[in-house]
Amino acid sequence: MVGFVARSAAVLCACLALSLLPARAEAASRFAAYVIDARTGEVLHEENANQQLYPASLTKLMTLYLTFRSLERGELTLDSRLPVSSYAASQSPTKLGLTTGSRIRVEDAILGLVTQSANDASVVLAETIGGNETRFTRMMTQQAQALGMSRTNFSSTNGLPDPDNVSTAHDMAVLARALINDYPQYYPYFATKNFRYRGRNFPNHNRLMQSYAGMDGMKTGYIRASGYNLVASAVRGRTRLIGVIFGGTSPIARNAGMAELLDEAFESHGGTGAYVAEAPAAATPRVASPAFQPPVPDRRPDTLDEPLLAAADGEGDAEDDGAAGTDGIGAMIAMHATARPKAQRVAYDPVPSALADIPLPKPRPLRRR
Repeated sequence: MVGFVARSAAVLCACLALSLLPARAEAASRFAAYVIDARTGEVLHEENANQQLYPASLTKLMTLYLTFRSLERGELTLDSRLPVSSYAASQSPTKLGLTTGSRIRVEDAILGLVTQSANDASVVLAETIGGNETRFTRMMTQQAQALGMSRTNFSSTNGLPDPDNVSTAHDMAVLARALINDYPQYYPYFATKNFRYRGRNFPNHNRLMQSYAGMDGMKTGYIRASGYNLVASAVRGRTRLIGVIFGGTSPIARNAGMAELLDEAFESHGGTGAYVAEAPAAATPRVASPAFQPPVPDRRPDTLDEPLLAAADGEGDAEDDGAAGTDGIGAMIAMHATARPKAQRVAYDPVPSALADIPLPKPRPLRRR
């Protein structure tokens, strides 16, 4: 009898293990990681870095890049009050809850994107700058190509499910580096830990920023088809790193993986250093003001499960608003179904020299109101 029970338990365990294999294989197929030195562009770790995947709300980094460009050109000011269309107001969560016909300041929209990953605010910016979302996504793709993001195509301003909205870990690192180098005066927005808008409090979804020494931005992303994504930047001593993870199996696993990658990269890149640089001065919790080309190429990936692209409430970075994470150890095992190599220097596929030659400036403090 004891032998029968033991054999039955063994068979059950074997069946359970086999049932987990497809999920682990799927997680491995959409996992990618990339770490670079932000100043030189040197690659310190790469894994599936050029595989086209779904960026989810990492898409908003390009929406912000074009917003910062419009600010620099004088086409917008931080106090410009932008109209909210019915289309923008109808976006799926996460969002600020903007209402049709209301207005939102540019600065409040920026803060909504970097903290709440607000899908409605993203469309408001897109419609203002591009005239409509379709034209703006073409502008996004054109800018991506100009920066050297050769495997990126944008068909969404906010990263909600769309089979044609694709990028790579490499390309997202290029974009993060361009944001830091091209618009250092606006980079401190990414360090904002908390944003208060119309009586509601919106904490930053990038919870790793609260626990990882030297991390001062940038952006999380999630839809079911992508898994849990993160672009992060951290500085220690005179070294600033940019890390990218696509396809984490949970926020816990993603954050643990990013911390491990950055630790290894800092160590392999000359040591962790005795000094951890202070993060740029982030906006203190802000109180919002009253309410105010070439055709897009088809770069649709052929390796992802399309049924996962069906829109669902809470997609677009809602994972840190109450979605249950799995146990950290188990999630890490699932995320790394195949052994991950140690961080190492590898041949670098350089970004345009215009970026590579620009030393990383110290971000200027935000304007205080």
